[in-house]
Amino acid sequence: MNAPATTAPRIEFRDVDGLRIRFADSGAPHERTLVLTSPWPESVFAFSRIWSELAQHARLFAVDLPGFGASDSREDLFSPRAMGRFLAQLIGEAELGRPYVLGPDVGTAATLFAAAEHPELLAGAIVGTGGAAVPLQLGEPLASWVLDPDLEKYRKMDPRMIVNAAIEKIAGGVDDAVREDYLDCYDGQRFADSMLYVRRYPVELPELAKLLPAIRTPVTIINGRNDPVVPLANAEYLDERLPNSRLAVIDAGHMVWEERPREYASIVLDAITSAPAEAGDS
Repeated sequence: MNAPATTAPRIEFRDVDGLRIRFADSGAPHERTLVLTSPWPESVFAFSRIWSELAQHARLFAVDLPGFGASDSREDLFSPRAMGRFLAQLIGEAELGRPYVLGPDVGTAATLFAAAEHPELLAGAIVGTGGAAVPLQLGEPLASWVLDPDLEKYRKMDPRMIVNAAIEKIAGGVDDAVREDYLDCYDGQRFADSMLYVRRYPVELPELAKLLPAIRTPVTIINGRNDPVVPLANAEYLDERLPNSRLAVIDAGHMVWEERPREYASIVLDAITSAPAEAGDS
């Protein structure tokens, strides 16, 4: 089956909490709103292959969270709990109502912290391919990025080489313009700085684990069956502990939204349309 054509979201910037944040807003009125947070080391353009399909069913608001993609960074936000609070602030300031949140990869823990601390905030969450299990169950190179005591050696590496290596693992590759955006977003020290976020996993994932049984928000968990970076065990861990969850497994690797976009979009749409929209969802 051919992959969907790439549709580049229209890029904008806004100030949130003193930071210049990059986002894309489909703008079309819908009874549902879907907030999409960028995976790492990618950007809002990671959703280019599913943008058109999703935009037929919801208003889309994709965002590079602080320190990821092309958004400004601040060291105190490089943790899942702090990023969850920023996400809640963004939803309020952007007047997004009570949206669904699609938070793959690094967005998984942040989205679940937001759902735990602001139960009134989200109509539903779609997560997955992000570290969650306690004890940690991570593949390489993520395990080293999280646990290696020597962060400075990563600052000495060519970040474009690191990001290119991640992109090369995407089955089918990515468009040249999208690749260049990913490379530009993490150039200089930005990639090493962004590592600070996942290096908080050993401290904050156990804190999140205690909150999972109390999260009543509907959660759909999507993971690649053959994900070598964040093994399927992380998605299974969440599904076993969240009281209102569904696990969907796709025959793909880590960046499943780009490798199997049609199947991924179908699961996302099922998650946001299976229940009637509530007043204030958009």
